[in-house]
Amino acid sequence: MTTGTTGTADEPPLFGTESRFHAFFDDPRWALAMIRATVLEAAHPQIGAALADNSTFVAHPWRRLRNTFLSMRRMFDADPAVREREAARLNRLHARMSGTDSRGRAYDALDRPTRAWVVATLFESAVTMYRLSGQPLDQDTMERMYAEYRTFLAALDGDARELPEDLHDFWRYFDGVVEDELENTEAARVILYRLFDHLPAPALLDGAPTLWAAGRAVVGPLLGAITVASLPEPYRRRAGLPEMPGVPTLMQGAYLAAGLTRFLPEGWINAETVIETLSLSPDSDDPRARTAAALRARVKRASALVRLLTPLGGDTGSDPFPAARAASAATEEGRRSAEEFFRQVLDQTGDGHLDWPDLAAMARELATRLDLDEPEETRLYDAFAAWWRELQAALDTDGDGRVSAAEYAAAVPSLAGPALIRVAEVLFDATDKDGSGTIDADEYRALFRTAFHRDLATTGATYGRSAFVGDFVSFMSGRRTNTPYDPLLADA
Repeated sequence: MTTGTTGTADEPPLFGTESRFHAFFDDPRWALAMIRATVLEAAHPQIGAALADNSTFVAHPWRRLRNTFLSMRRMFDADPAVREREAARLNRLHARMSGTDSRGRAYDALDRPTRAWVVATLFESAVTMYRLSGQPLDQDTMERMYAEYRTFLAALDGDARELPEDLHDFWRYFDGVVEDELENTEAARVILYRLFDHLPAPALLDGAPTLWAAGRAVVGPLLGAITVASLPEPYRRRAGLPEMPGVPTLMQGAYLAAGLTRFLPEGWINAETVIETLSLSPDSDDPRARTAAALRARVKRASALVRLLTPLGGDTGSDPFPAARAASAATEEGRRSAEEFFRQVLDQTGDGHLDWPDLAAMARELATRLDLDEPEETRLYDAFAAWWRELQAALDTDGDGRVSAAEYAAAVPSLAGPALIRVAEVLFDATDKDGSGTIDADEYRALFRTAFHRDLATTGATYGRSAFVGDFVSFMSGRRTNTPYDPLLADA
């Protein structure tokens, strides 16, 4: 079986728009398959521990989805330079993730057998996706697709030896990992039982909490049940996952219904457009923001109707949403409460505490948005690491190695120390691509991509170092909501 980056004269390339994998991106069934693959990944003890300690998928799932999608696009790009650059970025990111799980077992995100399992789950879930949709793949197509996934692994690890070369041997390998290594990890349970039930609204629907909550209450449990039903039976049995009557039929119906979209005109569904539109902020300078604004207005009207039709929507003689009213008033004043700021901005991993993985997630998101290479990426991480040491010394009063919401609220001013200023300076230098000492409008937009649009308030449409540092420090310590950093670090 070939594992090269190009096909023979009679075969399409393994990468680029002609590859089998490329067709998945705009297929709605791929969303269901990706959820399934993510659970199988999280069930691996090493991956589950790394996700629990470092991932932002609980607090910021939509941002995680966007970044994962863009990374996969790059890893299957036709240009080898794009693939190599993204592989190097992923390897640097994973090199920063290691530790021990709750049982004292070591994990390392660069562990080669573990990375091979991630690729294995993607391939097996793709095959399962076709089978459940009533379109099982023939042997030649599966062989071809498996070659693509092995080449993907080789792009990351330098070779694909951790996955069997022969497809027949792959199925024995996959079944063996499911039987002998997968566990009912905390990360897998969070995905199945917490994420769907508490999924925050994307930016597009952030202004309609009632409508989002109503839809999530129906769709969330269905997605969880469908995902459980699609998992390998040996894992369901070992993990004690319940098999509800009628759910297998529902699962097959969902895959079949999603598969009907293949009859739509080519290009009618574009996953990248959908993800980017969901992520648009009201102040984005992206042309799609106008359409998104119109959708938001309609969603808000629908949300108001839902509230009107629910018991809490009528005149009860008292304010049924006092907390929401208070939050709204705080937003209008341009500030959020300490508790809200801790939850929305500082606690990036959503575990209720502030520690190094939270600040590492901020550095990772900023480095991703800026598309940084070495050595700028390391400078940014080092600056955040210095800030964490400063915060830990000032705020960790009980010495447990992390900062609670109560500890943070008791010493808010300590956030604005010299190390935070250094973080802002490193960020400014990375944004100031031409080294002019100021950020022009194009560089300013490049920092946040299409997350927002703000007019530069300084003379000549430039943004000086002191103004930039002041805004960043004000956001990270003063809890102001009227800066461009909100959609970057606070939105889900």
